[in-house]
Amino acid sequence: MGVIGMMARYLDTIIGPGVMLLYPLYASMRAIESPSTLDDQQWLTYWVLYSFMTLFELSFYKILPWFPIWPYMKLVLCVWLVLPMFNGAAYIYENYVRQYVKHIGTYGGFNKYPEEQKKVLQMISFDARKSVERYIDRYGPDAFERVIRVAEKEARKH
Repeated sequence: MGVIGMMARYLDTIIGPGVMLLYPLYASMRAIESPSTLDDQQWLTYWVLYSFMTLFELSFYKILPWFPIWPYMKLVLCVWLVLPMFNGAAYIYENYVRQYVKHIGTYGGFNKYPEEQKKVLQMISFDARKSVERYIDRYGPDAFERVIRVAEKEARKH
């Protein structure tokens, strides 16, 4: 087995700490410093899900060695949760967790927007969401509605 074969075999131990811990740690620190609550939601949800995975691993530590694919499944899941192009943690929060905590009260600034604007904000990356939030805070929700209408007209032309 050559170097490439060994790297493929231990891919989870080579890439895993960076994907599962270092990048989320860095992004969480950035989220703490940012004025937006959207990135806080992404990273708080990620850490909760990562904690559940760790508890699962600790609970089934004697059984998991029988499943050699588990470390790779965990790596793929964490990549999906972490990478901004997927925003998996935010997806899980919006589609599964939110329905259970919705009745407790309003969370962050996301609930201050009308439903149409929430839908638009959910479809874009967190960096873009931050920019849109700042735009709405500065110019108001009506200005954002005008931008959406113009964008829709442009999209229909092409």
